[in-house]
Amino acid sequence: MEQERSIDRLARYLIGAGTLAILAWLCWYFKSVLVYIIAAFVVSLIGQPVMRLLRKITIKGKSAPNWLLAILTILLILGVLILIVTQAIPVVTNIVRDAAVLNSSTATGNPLDGINDWIIGLFPSLGPDFDLIAILMDKLKEVTSVTNVTAVISSVTSFVTSFAVGLFSIVFISFFFVRDETLFRKIVSALVPDRMEGKIAKALGDIESLLSRYFVGLLIEMTGVALLDFVGLWIIARLGFSNALGIAFIAGILNIIPYVGPLIGEAVGVVLAVILKYGTGVGLDVNIWVFALIVLAIMLTTQLVDNFVYQPLIYSTSIKASPLEIFIVILLAGHIGGIGGMLVAIPAYTVIRVIASRFFPDVKVVKRLIPTPGGGNRNQK
Repeated sequence: MEQERSIDRLARYLIGAGTLAILAWLCWYFKSVLVYIIAAFVVSLIGQPVMRLLRKITIKGKSAPNWLLAILTILLILGVLILIVTQAIPVVTNIVRDAAVLNSSTATGNPLDGINDWIIGLFPSLGPDFDLIAILMDKLKEVTSVTNVTAVISSVTSFVTSFAVGLFSIVFISFFFVRDETLFRKIVSALVPDRMEGKIAKALGDIESLLSRYFVGLLIEMTGVALLDFVGLWIIARLGFSNALGIAFIAGILNIIPYVGPLIGEAVGVVLAVILKYGTGVGLDVNIWVFALIVLAIMLTTQLVDNFVYQPLIYSTSIKASPLEIFIVILLAGHIGGIGGMLVAIPAYTVIRVIASRFFPDVKVVKRLIPTPGGGNRNQK
């Protein structure tokens, strides 16, 4: 009898392991579709607060139908993305044009000559024949060769096709998720055993609430960083309205990458500002090094505001985790998956925290580190 029970238990384990293996294989095989669904879910998390605001707009005591509100919400999100792209691309185009003008100008008075001399002074082993402009032009010729251009066109065509299919799929799926905020919960609950359906539904509710606040807070943080950079670059550095706006948008987008992104944004911002100053003559009438320091100071000040004001508010009120927790999680995720891992670290950690709190509430680590689903902290005994 005992042997039969052991055999039955082993059979259940084997069936469970086989089921998990099949599910893992299906997720891998249909990974692109799974990515579309997850991306649409993220869009719905951002769109739900917008939907709730739109529902408050009533005509004769009635709000618009959910399908119309969902369309308006998605159009609003797409409009913001298009605005970001249309502001960033012209700045990059102008910088490329200005750099080309600098490269084709005469040697006399060319600002790059000063940089060339500075590099030779810093590294004497390069010799007096070192020519930065010649090196850049050679690299440019390599990049613009027929073979490379053909490969780039092929890659761009493939990317545009995949991007169009992906964008349409995400927008289409997002419409249904935004229209019915419980749809994702219903889909997942339908795939789990009945005895776990209640816990799964509550866990998904907690995850949706926390991630919605996180993604909305992240957008607010990006906007705040871009706005502060824009004001400083426009009023203090005097780069001009469109130039300051474009660089600020680039810095705001890069700020999404935890810890590393702001540093990259500051470096890119300073380089773009310096090139713009030499290419178009915009900016304060000061020495180039002073101008670069002024731009760097503006972006560093913005980063300090982000570190001490924006981030504590977002992380403490959205995912309810301490800064030390977040820092360690991001370090581990960056070590495992690089920049991509750092981008998904906080959302993934939020999901893990909710699952641990709902399904393993009696584990000591969960009791000490993770707050209760209702929001209160567990008392340490």
